[in-house]
Amino acid sequence: MPDATKVRNQVSDAYTEAINKATGCCGPTCCGPTKYYDPEVVADLPATPSFGCGDPLAFSEVEAGQTVVDLGSGAGLDLLVAAKKVGSAGHVIGVDMTDAMIEVARKNVASAGFSQVEVRKGIIEDLPIEDGTVDWVISNCVINLSPEKERVFAEIARVLRPGGHMLVSDIVAEDLPAWVRESPFLTNACIGGAISEKAYLGGLEAAGLVDVEVVEKVTYTSESLLASLKSDFPQMGGAAEVIWEEIGPQFEGKVHSIRVRARKA
Repeated sequence: MPDATKVRNQVSDAYTEAINKATGCCGPTCCGPTKYYDPEVVADLPATPSFGCGDPLAFSEVEAGQTVVDLGSGAGLDLLVAAKKVGSAGHVIGVDMTDAMIEVARKNVASAGFSQVEVRKGIIEDLPIEDGTVDWVISNCVINLSPEKERVFAEIARVLRPGGHMLVSDIVAEDLPAWVRESPFLTNACIGGAISEKAYLGGLEAAGLVDVEVVEKVTYTSESLLASLKSDFPQMGGAAEVIWEEIGPQFEGKVHSIRVRARKA
């Protein structure tokens, strides 16, 4: 069992470096081949780096006046999209553990002029959110990074109101060798910490959520995973291709991006 604090610190350090070097990636090569954000939704938003693997608000029924919480809100792109959906009467809360991400997100929220959005510092295993106060929990390629996923799933169930929904984009993986699980770099890259689809859905159900289902799934090729590494971690330079030429084929067909929906009864 990995040391949870050590894993969180290494992830935070990696994403601090990534956001400091980010150039504003919101397209299909961020964390692999993703569904594009609706161009009309993001057209009038500040250019915001994204390290996600999908659009967690696609296919959602978020309504004006509702409360949305984003787990691992990063630079804030999904916060801005959610703010447009809930309107001025709603409330959007981002939770992130990385100071550099929080700083960028708050600047982007201020630039967009959204008074209904706030960003709180915290970990997703212990959310700074009151019980039963949230209509929607979203997250974009973050839960895979947690070394204590069962705590995350329990926190989602805790903060949702009865009838509230979760809609999360994330990475799952099957049959990865032990050395992948033990690699800090591959954990930071959303692969090493990914669990199987079965374990992911089972964890949500064990936390008490119902109607758990995968509503979209994309299987990565070795080439698309390499594109993800180069996009999200440009500091690697040409090293990514050298490394991937040797290890990339071992991931073929084993890593998937999924969008998962669930509900609190």
